[in-house]
Amino acid sequence: MKRLVCILALLSFGTAFAQTQTLPADTVPAIIHDKPESGGIKFSSTLRPLRQIAGAPEPFYTYFWEFGDGGFSFEKEPIHFFPEDKLYQVRLFATNSYDDGKRPPTRPKPLKPGTSRPVLASNQGPSLFKSGGAIEMKTNCMPKPGDDMMLVLGYRNKPENGIANLSGTIAFLYNDKEFNKDNFELAEVRSYYNEKKSTMDKYGSFAALKQQTMNPYTASLKGPAAPETTIPVFDPEGTALIKEKMSAFRKAESWKFQNLKSGQENFLFLHLKTTPEMIKDTNAVVKLTGMFIPDDALAATEFFTMELQIVASHDPNKMMLKNSRMNYRFTGKNRKLTYKVKFQNTGKGPAKKVDVGVAVPPNLDIASIEILDSKPKIASCDAAYVNQSCMDTIRTADSVRFVFKNIYLPGLQQKGVNDADSTMGYVEYKIGFLEKPKKLPFRSGAAIVFDKNEPIYTNRATGKYKTGLSPGIIAGYGFPFESGNSPFSGQKNITFGLSIAPYAPHRYFLQAELYMNSFSEKEFLIKRTPGNGRFISVPNRKEEKIDYIDSTAKIRVVTINLVPLQIRRNFNKYFGAGIGTLVSFNLDKQATPLRTIVLEATAAGSSPPISQSFKKISSSFNDFQNTFFADIQLGKVHVGPAIGFRYLYTLQHSNNRFITYLTWKF
Repeated sequence: MKRLVCILALLSFGTAFAQTQTLPADTVPAIIHDKPESGGIKFSSTLRPLRQIAGAPEPFYTYFWEFGDGGFSFEKEPIHFFPEDKLYQVRLFATNSYDDGKRPPTRPKPLKPGTSRPVLASNQGPSLFKSGGAIEMKTNCMPKPGDDMMLVLGYRNKPENGIANLSGTIAFLYNDKEFNKDNFELAEVRSYYNEKKSTMDKYGSFAALKQQTMNPYTASLKGPAAPETTIPVFDPEGTALIKEKMSAFRKAESWKFQNLKSGQENFLFLHLKTTPEMIKDTNAVVKLTGMFIPDDALAATEFFTMELQIVASHDPNKMMLKNSRMNYRFTGKNRKLTYKVKFQNTGKGPAKKVDVGVAVPPNLDIASIEILDSKPKIASCDAAYVNQSCMDTIRTADSVRFVFKNIYLPGLQQKGVNDADSTMGYVEYKIGFLEKPKKLPFRSGAAIVFDKNEPIYTNRATGKYKTGLSPGIIAGYGFPFESGNSPFSGQKNITFGLSIAPYAPHRYFLQAELYMNSFSEKEFLIKRTPGNGRFISVPNRKEEKIDYIDSTAKIRVVTINLVPLQIRRNFNKYFGAGIGTLVSFNLDKQATPLRTIVLEATAAGSSPPISQSFKKISSSFNDFQNTFFADIQLGKVHVGPAIGFRYLYTLQHSNNRFITYLTWKF
């Protein structure tokens, strides 16, 4: 009996413990609700409660619905009419803004809608083709490291093409080569219009076509009454553009489509995962490109490129610097930067005024600001009439304000507003440098004020320079190839070398150098031995007395001098200094021993010395020496010519010396 009671107690405790366990809030998937309404299906959702970031505006969700039949919606609670009575997989992708948690996970919901659809019912989905092209793309959010992203790729047969049935290829290019690592992984592609997967080689095997009027001779054969006809021909410019687009990306996916009706719009749904190697720079801008390549020459080959800023959080108000990683060689007073400040009215009512204040870095020229585009697109207040919608540009010493006046920007939570795009706006402008800037990062941020509300601060857009490499040549005088007790330790010579360093640095940097020295053959004394009264037989002569015997050697040496470690700093444009270590060794050493016997002079005169030569001795990669040095440079130390003065101290032989050199960096 006691055993039974214990078992029951354990079971009841385990059940109670299991009931008290709850999933972490960030792992609770979005719950999809559906109910019949007006002959269609109305969708809604239950999401985890939002947790507001301290100091941020009120958090909110944005929505992207994929209905499983090729339709989609960005509304919070859309109504959708399904074409058939079959099983569909409905997905909801919710994005949390101004919230400190993760996005709710997505879990497909199987749905069989039934057959209650009215005869005249149709889906009034969002218009993806707002720029009027044959191919366009839209994402449900900006890419965030560690998050997934959905992309809708839409393509259509424009009515103005005049083609009843159109076939061709659509392509998606991603992972641009501007970055060393891949930013995206294409996890899944869902298609609903019988698109067939195809391949595109890296050389761009697709060719563009264009229409050309038949030549006059061929037309004359048909007679003067024949209508003017055109024929499809190869389009070299369009084909070159396809190859150019493909060469800018590491990954490409393509699909063939058939019999696209006039005016028909089809959509592909691409599920992109951000890779673990995705750059964490929240100011970087990545590109995605779509290509529409028709088989019929009456329809033009079209491209659509979208720029996405990598973000740390899903904030609709953001600042972006295009091409933020610049090549310093080509950066100067004439270089223009392009900034874009995006904003969204997330309130419950419309905004009539939006004030975008931007802090301008000190190295940029505020007077050179030129507005490129804006949304809403309005005139300048300088040319506007009274109460007209306009933009006022107000410049100060270190900032600029773009003020949208007398506009109507709906609020995201405003009643009757279903298109999130209508609540968004932006201002895009370009600005130049005051002069050649220092090679240092510079930052700019914006504060956005809707009507009289508190300002909303964006991220800081940072401009950076690529490291770049600066090769250089060096010519030095007095640079020894050997040190210490060798006969060459004090010999002066000219040496030539090469250097490599970052391009035009303004802070501490590392530099490597390589020199090769070669001395002409030189004879030096090894030992002198007295004659001590000894005699030697001389051919054709009698014996003569030895005065002394010299043991000498003829040596030719080629040495390598390598600077593997050197730290330098340029204090300004004309003065720099550095310290480092130099390693030298003999690359090749040729020594020929010699013996010279000098005879004593007699009353009859002096006899010529007797010389003997021995076998040459060769050696290589020996006599390693380590030398520390410090130097200064005067001149154009960033790029250009400069003169340097270097003091060297060799550890092995406690030898020190001084050299002068000229260098030119490119």
